[in-house]
Amino acid sequence: MRFIHVSQYDYDTMQLAQPIYDRMKRILLAAGRTIHPKYLDRIKEMKISTLLVEDAVSKGISLEEMLDMPTWLDTLKVIQDSYELAKRNQLLNILILQKTITTIIQEVQKRKVIVLVPTSSVANELKEYAHIINVTLLAIQIGKTMGYNNAQLRDLAMGSLLHDIGKVLTDSPQQHPNAGFDYIRRNREISLVSAHVAFQHHETMNGKGFPRNIAGEQFLETAQICGLANYYERLISEGDTLPHVALEMIMVKSGIEYSENVIQAFVNSIPSYIPGTKIKLSNEQDGVVIGIKTHLHRPVVRLLENEEEVDLASNPSLMITMIQ
Repeated sequence: MRFIHVSQYDYDTMQLAQPIYDRMKRILLAAGRTIHPKYLDRIKEMKISTLLVEDAVSKGISLEEMLDMPTWLDTLKVIQDSYELAKRNQLLNILILQKTITTIIQEVQKRKVIVLVPTSSVANELKEYAHIINVTLLAIQIGKTMGYNNAQLRDLAMGSLLHDIGKVLTDSPQQHPNAGFDYIRRNREISLVSAHVAFQHHETMNGKGFPRNIAGEQFLETAQICGLANYYERLISEGDTLPHVALEMIMVKSGIEYSENVIQAFVNSIPSYIPGTKIKLSNEQDGVVIGIKTHLHRPVVRLLENEEEVDLASNPSLMITMIQ
């Protein structure tokens, strides 16, 4: 299976590898089906621009690095319900949040890398919740790379799940971290560390962030992790930035907006090319990324011409020159 842009869909050669859900999280089209042109128009109306498909190119690619859809949907519902409670000025269901956090930490822990469900693959009304899941998964992955223990990962995950909760409490983009922090502190079972993750996720080490323009060591490491995950996820989902380009954009912030340790952990956590990506190599051969073995940024590629598998980590002279 592999992700494609909806404009690349071919009725004759592709089947859905993952169901398409409407805004109520009901299955609109099931996995294994082809998409009739009238349904394709409906999908575009829902602002869905990414599809997960099975075709000859993606043969043998399983995307086991991605969270399974039942767990993903359960997590999305918990987030949606939590943000609705905040909107109604009610306290959160902490037990449900903690159970969800335990589950997704376990899911990240058992994978070498995590592949995200793109926000562009869900209905427009669900995109913000999908973004929150992705930020949380990225944050946990980075924290894991930094050697965080379970308690630290839980605080990081809780803060990341709630990092945008202030958006349902205020219409001011600049004030949502304050609103989120004040609301989270009303829920006394949530740690101060988690609350500060939400409070500081738009700050930077150079003091040019918001809402308080804090700088240096005042910018907590956990908040940096969430902020960096948030920035990366927005780049790849809203800006349509390719992962390897987003990675380069993040590396230039090292020691300026985020600490070198956090940036390095990010680089050591997030692959440049996810399985299923069609590429062109420096020898002009076309291929598809089929997996990551020994190097996050030098994947294993299957050549489309003869199906030969090439591990780029063992072939330093071969470079990926284009995403197709």
